[in-house]
Amino acid sequence: MRRKWRLRRRRSPYARVVLGVLLTAIVLWLAGLVWFGQQVPRRVEEEARFAVTDAIVVLTGGAGRLGTGLELLEQGRAKKLFISGVHLGVDVAEILRVSRQEPDAFECCIEVGYDATNTAGNARETARWMAAEGYRSLRLVTASYHMPRSRAEFRRTMPDFKLVLHPVFADTPRDEAWWSSLRSISLISSEFTKYLVTIARPAPRPAR
Repeated sequence: MRRKWRLRRRRSPYARVVLGVLLTAIVLWLAGLVWFGQQVPRRVEEEARFAVTDAIVVLTGGAGRLGTGLELLEQGRAKKLFISGVHLGVDVAEILRVSRQEPDAFECCIEVGYDATNTAGNARETARWMAAEGYRSLRLVTASYHMPRSRAEFRRTMPDFKLVLHPVFADTPRDEAWWSSLRSISLISSEFTKYLVTIARPAPRPAR
């Protein structure tokens, strides 16, 4: 009995160390989550709203993104619209039909990419397309909660390109604090975890 008690006492300092490390990691993660929540844009910046770039880049995967991209193209904010992460078999004509747009008005100025399956892939696919077109600036259109991670991926992949951010708020109301609902907390927590994975990965070879 005494031997078992001694073994428990010997193990207890290690248990305290492990517990301390876990608690520290949780506190740091929560502090980082609060910081990350502040990085989610609440509006389109005034300077970005009227900026003109070589291209508009829409990342598929959320409501309102494509419609915003088409609207910006119609306003003359860029020469072309590139849609990254499109499903195989979906062409420009189909996209315009679903968006209830006249094909003749936009078909010449829209291109799509089929290779990207995640945000890192969006950045690589866009970099290749931008290089082929000879473009140097782009307006990035994606959901507001997705913007911090997208910005990190694009700046890592295309550090020498001008990047204008254009968040879309169809999935999350811009006036709602992210901690005010379980859905928003879950969404921001998931994005923050993915953001940590993004910045922890070795940086890709920058596009030139």
